[in-house]
Amino acid sequence: MNARRIVFTAGLLMIAGLRGPLSAHHAFTMFDMDKEVTYKGVVVDYMWSNPHVHFTVDIKSGAGVEAATVGRWDVESGSTNIMARQGWTRATLKAGDPITLVGNPMKDGSKGIHLFYMIKPDGKRLYRDIARPKVEGAQ
Repeated sequence: MNARRIVFTAGLLMIAGLRGPLSAHHAFTMFDMDKEVTYKGVVVDYMWSNPHVHFTVDIKSGAGVEAATVGRWDVESGSTNIMARQGWTRATLKAGDPITLVGNPMKDGSKGIHLFYMIKPDGKRLYRDIARPKVEGAQ
């Protein structure tokens, strides 16, 4: 085999090896995208980094709170670039901030949510990306 063929074959093998993890990374099959839930909690930590901004939220028991939702939740959102376009910054959240989450829960019932948007105590909504709720009656 000549050197050119070896380099070409090695390049194809590298691309083939990356294809699985890259496509799996952007699959949201673990979330129930047909179900939307709303949870109120308190931010534990907030990590402004790629590939996805990530934070955790504690949901406490109380009136109207289902026992299954009580605990620490992992929140997956978009990339820093996409979220910055929606008004998010590395200072948007800090530990102790009360928030309301709206998103898609994990299919297996574990405490994870794919964020659609967040509502701050002042009522301001911050969306993960350009998607917005459907307006009732709109076509």
